[in-house]
Amino acid sequence: MKIGIIGAGAIGQAFAKQAAKAGYEIIISNSRGAQSLSGIVKNFADNVKAGSVQEAANADVIFLAIPWQHLEQAISSVSSWKGRIVIDATNPVMTPGFQLPDLGDKTSSEVVEELIPGASLVKAFNTFTPDLLAANPQETNGKRVIFFSGNEVKAKSIIAGIINKIGFAGIDLGRLNEGGKLQQFPGGPLPTLNLIKL
Repeated sequence: MKIGIIGAGAIGQAFAKQAAKAGYEIIISNSRGAQSLSGIVKNFADNVKAGSVQEAANADVIFLAIPWQHLEQAISSVSSWKGRIVIDATNPVMTPGFQLPDLGDKTSSEVVEELIPGASLVKAFNTFTPDLLAANPQETNGKRVIFFSGNEVKAKSIIAGIINKIGFAGIDLGRLNEGGKLQQFPGGPLPTLNLIKL
């Protein structure tokens, strides 16, 4: 399976490290183009390559790790989202100043879902700091918990498989309007928790 990462910041790189170690082929991208990532990909194994946003979006699964204020612009170059499976690791925080956008009565992932019509979105990997996400997922004779939520069973099953293959313990929180609210940062009770499933 090939995973495309859109967003090469700390969260994107932490996920790339874990997914590459699990044997997935990774294409990591940012808005500045593949050439700007040459220094970053040197830190990874040969199964991590730099590419364009469109190349990352052509992968089997797409991992969104973009700052909220740049999200819409960053994904606008993708020609079509139809049939794609997307992991939403974003959080609705705008910098500088830790500004919070007005989401109305929606969760942030429901807003993201509207920006990628035709895709199946699963909220996951947004509750950890980069350091914790990059750390060994096995701790104290157990596995670190990754929460996920989404509206489509098939997409969640695929993401659950990725979570488990990487070495985490996946816990399904239900639909985006339920689990997404629990996962959302800020506001939800689950971000920053380091829970271990024994």
